[in-house]
Amino acid sequence: MSIIIKPIITEKITKDGEIFNRFGFIVEKTANKIQIKNAVEAAFGVNVVNVNTMNYRADRSVKYTKSGLISGKTNAYKKAIVQVQEGETIDFYTNI
Repeated sequence: MSIIIKPIITEKITKDGEIFNRFGFIVEKTANKIQIKNAVEAAFGVNVVNVNTMNYRADRSVKYTKSGLISGKTNAYKKAIVQVQEGETIDFYTNI
């Protein structure tokens, strides 16, 4: 099972990639920074300088409708921001 689930492609992450060489990924919740670093280096062939991780909790919501209460939740996930060495880049469209 792969540690990297999918890349994050948003305007903010794209701008960070162009300016600071930072790229975002959704990763396994149990993965640590060393495992994330090794997985990115193996998958994309780049040298990773820094890894920052964030755990996002599941948000619950309740909606009041004609038919009654509807409850739902979003999934919890872990996000990793990976900074690669100066001069290197990750192209998501050709590597994944």
